[in-house]
Amino acid sequence: MVAGDDVLDDIISQIGGIGKQQKIVLTCLFVIMLLHSVTHIAYVFTSMDTDYRCLIPECDGNIPDDPDWLKYAVPFTSSVDRPEKCLMYKYMNTSSKILNGSCNFSSFNKSAITPCSSYYFYDNDYYLGREFDLLCDENLWILSLVGTMNTVGMFIGLLVTGFISDRYGRKCVLIFGMSGCGVIGLIKTLSPSIVWYLVFELTEAIFSAGTCGCVFIIAIESVLPNKRALMGCILNISYALGEVLLALIAWSCQYWRSLIYYTYGPCVMIVLLYWILPESLRWTLSKGRIEESKQALRNIATVNKQKLSENTLKRLENVAEYSDNCNSHKFIEILKSKSLFWRFVNCCFGWMTCAFLFYGITLSSVSIYGNKYLDFMLISLIEFPAYLSNYYIIDKLGRRASICGSYFITFVSSICFIFSTNSSTWFYLLTYCIGKFGATAAFNSIYILTSEIFPTPLRHTVMGLCSTLGRLGSLTSPQVSLLGRWWEPLPMIMFGIMSLAAGIVAFFLPESKGIKLPESVEEAERIK
Repeated sequence: MVAGDDVLDDIISQIGGIGKQQKIVLTCLFVIMLLHSVTHIAYVFTSMDTDYRCLIPECDGNIPDDPDWLKYAVPFTSSVDRPEKCLMYKYMNTSSKILNGSCNFSSFNKSAITPCSSYYFYDNDYYLGREFDLLCDENLWILSLVGTMNTVGMFIGLLVTGFISDRYGRKCVLIFGMSGCGVIGLIKTLSPSIVWYLVFELTEAIFSAGTCGCVFIIAIESVLPNKRALMGCILNISYALGEVLLALIAWSCQYWRSLIYYTYGPCVMIVLLYWILPESLRWTLSKGRIEESKQALRNIATVNKQKLSENTLKRLENVAEYSDNCNSHKFIEILKSKSLFWRFVNCCFGWMTCAFLFYGITLSSVSIYGNKYLDFMLISLIEFPAYLSNYYIIDKLGRRASICGSYFITFVSSICFIFSTNSSTWFYLLTYCIGKFGATAAFNSIYILTSEIFPTPLRHTVMGLCSTLGRLGSLTSPQVSLLGRWWEPLPMIMFGIMSLAAGIVAFFLPESKGIKLPESVEEAERIK
């Protein structure tokens, strides 16, 4: 009996390892991943807390944002020397309030602080906070619920999409999930209240939850082992490109409804890829659908202009018999296997840490004072060198070394941030960029490693469960970014602790560099 991966890899190498057909598939996956990135983290801007202060009707007019009299009218925060957003000194209704056409120190009573009744906005940003009147610190937790509901939706969706993908196919989950996400996202613009918006945010995330997993599974199952890291790198670059594109769109429109139209609208068209994107060959083989697999290989050979003999295709019949035996394995077999169980637990913790670091640092970046769009863009651009360098490191040093080293980079950046006091905004931004570099490389490495060390019939189920439990990390990231309002280094302290712990635990993961993808529990257990 012949191992399925050995036969299929041999046939794929004969008809073009990465030929025209594989490039078409990769292009489709690249576009889907880019759109998923844009929609997945759009809440960073739609729920963003904008810059504002109390409006002083008696004094404000056609004047600069921060006039000279402002220090007499509004308390300033001591840490960043910025006016309080929702507090002002009590206005004194006296004839001395105006001096040379402007308010002065005698216009306000500094011993009496009152809340604002109206607000002065520094920018033209119009997001959910202004739309639904969710301003000031007491309402920030409601805005943070947008990101939390997105993560809860991903959590719920990932519980089922892995099983659906392994049973009904990768393409089904991928195409209809992202198209549904686009439709619900557009409906979200009609939300009459923040409650309805949260409901649609949750539902939309459920639909798109399986996208990343399906994209990666189809990609690595379509190429030879020596090209899997390249596929992972290219797809992750598309995700980073989507983040940069999101920042540019948000910067240009600065209105939450327009942002959703531009980002979710194209997702509806993904349904057209159903007739272009093929199903995963390894999945059809694992289900014993031999004739469908043969026809798919013929199509690949035709597009790549390669010859494929019927004798070569007959070798797949042995693969079908082998796959029938492999399909007898259920997820419970992984739980029964001591080595695979602890491997699964280790991967789940790694995913949780990566999600916590990646999204936590990303969300915290818009809290740095300065241009929030530019800050977010710079934090996103750092992913490009992270993915490119990780592509070479992961094949030279291996997956495990790459994961551990990446966590260490994030840990060091956290330490630098914690022990830097009264530093410039650019230094803080630099530490965030270095931390994001490490988190990005770690995420890329553990994504590839997890997809290589579990058997084909259960691969997406395991990926889905790891990603689901990993969402516990991203679930807390919107709340963690708020902790910096009480003590600025606190988020980075938490990032440092988690990255150090995950780096130590990752030493116990197996190495999967250059291995054949396992098709059974027994083959997976032999990976050390």
